[in-house]
Amino acid sequence: MKKITNIDFFSQSKKWNRRIPKIKKISKDTVEKMIIYFNKNEEFNLNLIFSDKKRMIKLNKKFKNTHSDTDVLTFVSKISNKGLGKIIYCDIFFSIDTIETFIRKYKVKFYDHYCHLLIHSILHINGYDHKNLKQFNKMKKEEIEILKNFKIKNPYTY
Repeated sequence: MKKITNIDFFSQSKKWNRRIPKIKKISKDTVEKMIIYFNKNEEFNLNLIFSDKKRMIKLNKKFKNTHSDTDVLTFVSKISNKGLGKIIYCDIFFSIDTIETFIRKYKVKFYDHYCHLLIHSILHINGYDHKNLKQFNKMKKEEIEILKNFKIKNPYTY
């Protein structure tokens, strides 16, 4: 049985505060619509952390060995226990500064872009990657199809 045990929301920047109620709704709807992507034999705990450029640069430096900002970072930890089964802990960090820069530059709606980033991260959680062109194209195609269900246009046409 596919199981999302928890979706928790954490804000590390005051810039997110007014958006959190709508983000909670979008996040829950997105996870619900994407339940088919989650492995049925695993339990998932999602932490959505709403951060800023400064913190994202620190995370990138520490875990990705790069000194730059990014819009979203996804971290996955898997724990197996005979009695409990497989539990996947997922921390997804979003940078308000990078997202705002992107939406201004490409004239995209904030919540549409957030939804795209969350879909992207959920695909990562479930084994999708983009380390080479073949993987990138597969992931991009899947994102575009999922976004159609949300009536969000192809983000790769900007």
